[in-house]
Amino acid sequence: MDIPYTVEERSDTGLFNAKLGIWLFLASEVMLFGGLFSAYIFLRFGAPDGAFHEWGQELNIPLATLNTLILISSSVTMVMSWASLKLQDIKKYKLYMGLTLLCALGFLVIKYLEYTAKFDHHIFPSTNTFFAIYFTLTGLHGLHIIGGMIVLFYLWIPGRKMWLSNSEQFTNRVEIV
Repeated sequence: MDIPYTVEERSDTGLFNAKLGIWLFLASEVMLFGGLFSAYIFLRFGAPDGAFHEWGQELNIPLATLNTLILISSSVTMVMSWASLKLQDIKKYKLYMGLTLLCALGFLVIKYLEYTAKFDHHIFPSTNTFFAIYFTLTGLHGLHIIGGMIVLFYLWIPGRKMWLSNSEQFTNRVEIV
């Protein structure tokens, strides 16, 4: 038995169920992080004058900048991986997906170094409002990256055979990813 709309567009939306599901998931992510950033803004405005600036002096700007560059690079390699799939170039797909996973791992290593330095200086989420929101946002982001790495690793190695099968469904699967 075939589940309707897994490999063909729905007549009512013109979308595949999986694509619509991804859009809904991304919308929920925007709401989650939007709520957290809104909380950050309210907490910042409610803090004593200059407190967030003073607390922010504890951040390692060079490492944060490097992590930002790694995240931007991972976005580029992910798009290149997707484009390689569209062109059915599995060799380049594997290369770019591997680079994306490497970037994700690099991000987590840097975040580990940052957290370790904070803990060594007795800075914890309970230290003040700034670090409560800092650890919440960066920790949740780290969990998202770990989850993404699990999915991408599956698509990179064991799930790769999905891209090599049934050529008529190949394009649909690439569109979903």
